[in-house]
Amino acid sequence: MKKTLVSALTTALVVGAASTTFAATNPFSDVPADHWAYDAVSQLAADGVIEGYGDTTFRGNQNITRYEMAQMIAKAMAKTDVSASDKALIDKLAAEFSDELNTLGVRVSNLERNADKVKWNGEARYTYTSTRDKSKEDSKSNDDELLLRLEPSAEVNRNWHVNARLDASTDLAKDSTDPNGSHGDEQDTDVTLQRLWADGQYGTTNIKIGKLPMQIDNNLLFDDEISGAAITTGKDFKVTLQAGRFDLDGDTNNDSINAAAKAKDDMANMQSIGLQYGKDKLSIGAGYHHLNSDAFTAMGTSYKSTQDEDNADIWSANFHYAFDKNVALGGAYAENTKADDYKKAGTVELDYKGAEPANKGTWGAYAAYRYLGQNVAFDPSYDGAWAGTKGWEVGTNYTLFKNTVASVKYFNGENIDNGKDAEKLFGRVEFHF
Repeated sequence: MKKTLVSALTTALVVGAASTTFAATNPFSDVPADHWAYDAVSQLAADGVIEGYGDTTFRGNQNITRYEMAQMIAKAMAKTDVSASDKALIDKLAAEFSDELNTLGVRVSNLERNADKVKWNGEARYTYTSTRDKSKEDSKSNDDELLLRLEPSAEVNRNWHVNARLDASTDLAKDSTDPNGSHGDEQDTDVTLQRLWADGQYGTTNIKIGKLPMQIDNNLLFDDEISGAAITTGKDFKVTLQAGRFDLDGDTNNDSINAAAKAKDDMANMQSIGLQYGKDKLSIGAGYHHLNSDAFTAMGTSYKSTQDEDNADIWSANFHYAFDKNVALGGAYAENTKADDYKKAGTVELDYKGAEPANKGTWGAYAAYRYLGQNVAFDPSYDGAWAGTKGWEVGTNYTLFKNTVASVKYFNGENIDNGKDAEKLFGRVEFHF
């Protein structure tokens, strides 16, 4: 693909120069002030995207090579103050000139690393829940929580990054405004390092080591972290292996497993394998998890009649089908073959669109049926239904302003073990940054 250097000034769009009021001084003697490209040439030269020759000429009418074009794209890739549309154009150009960009090697790597060596993402959010559980003596509870979440990512080299999650949360119902606690018994603000892991990418193989998010069945079964390692390889068909230690007494909504883990003061050793195929509109998968912990023996006859079983063997399957860009149907099923009771869990969910934080006015809604046996759904991620319940859940979300999303969810069902009513109203406002 041959083109003149002047026609290559379309890269001005890439760095946002085309919509800028140009005030830079033109350094090239062969680009007069009345030339149609004068402003673009001047600004791009000032930005360091283009360079002339030693004799102060620009020579804009001669052909450029793909390598020279790739150099301009590489410099544009190092820009951080570009719009979403310009970023999309950068990505398209980078894909077209990927071979040439690769030959630039360290130069491109250094440009990206210097521009984005450490990235910070995060959110601040307010959550309100009103729960009615007739199986408990105090059947009604309301909670207000503020949470600040920071998620830094730092580049180590071209293959490895280090990622973390830091959460600071406050229970507004018990909040103490005095650091000495004069307005309450204690400070009810909790700051924790939730996750910290190294992430390596080699072609289609990904490696994670540290305290990392669960890689398999993290919605229906394990909305939590595992301290260990995971490897995922493949493109359309992916295989995931995961092993480490899982804190059963973590921040879960499963009362029975929490109480048992406290009694035994024990974490679970965990090994998992997952198979997932996804292409076009369809995604299907299966998984297997083996956990070993003395906590299972403390769950009494509700887990195993002999009360001596310290293992959990969990099999799972999932599917997701997108009818079009707006409507999708998904589901999952899991069973713990070592448990006698409450050993099955499943969900079916129909989704319509979904709020996009970057696009004001976007919205979505869903309807789902959940069945969450507490001896297999150790820590499900659903904001409505919780471990040990079954019933219907509906929800909607809406982007109020750019990066500001509000969501409302409602669950109505019953406790699996005693049939008593279970109900929850959930509301949240998220501010993404």
